[in-house]
Amino acid sequence: MPTPEQMEAAVHAYVEAFAKGDPDLAVAIFAEDAVVEDPIGTPQRIGHAAIREFYVASMATGAKLVLDGPVRVAASHAAFAFHVPLHFDGKDMEIHVIDTFAFDADGKVKEMKAYFGPGNMHG
Repeated sequence: MPTPEQMEAAVHAYVEAFAKGDPDLAVAIFAEDAVVEDPIGTPQRIGHAAIREFYVASMATGAKLVLDGPVRVAASHAAFAFHVPLHFDGKDMEIHVIDTFAFDADGKVKEMKAYFGPGNMHG
């Protein structure tokens, strides 16, 4: 089972990947057969190739993640709240999100889910 420190480090590496606009840094935290559902209710991206394609597109928007408080860890899971400030459709706005990571025994993310909807977009 991954340690709390390993799980927190993965979250910070994820945030750093967006800060650097580097999809490969994001993909590196995931297991080969990981599943990303971002946001919940959209088609799942399964495996490194699909996950990388998703992050290439996400980071092309210039999105940066700003943590809103500490990373929460329990058993082999981490949850973290953050917001994404962005300029969209001619105006400044923020999207408020909670992501969850489920980790495998090697400390890689095997499942990521993002929780947000229209009510979490403020502008």
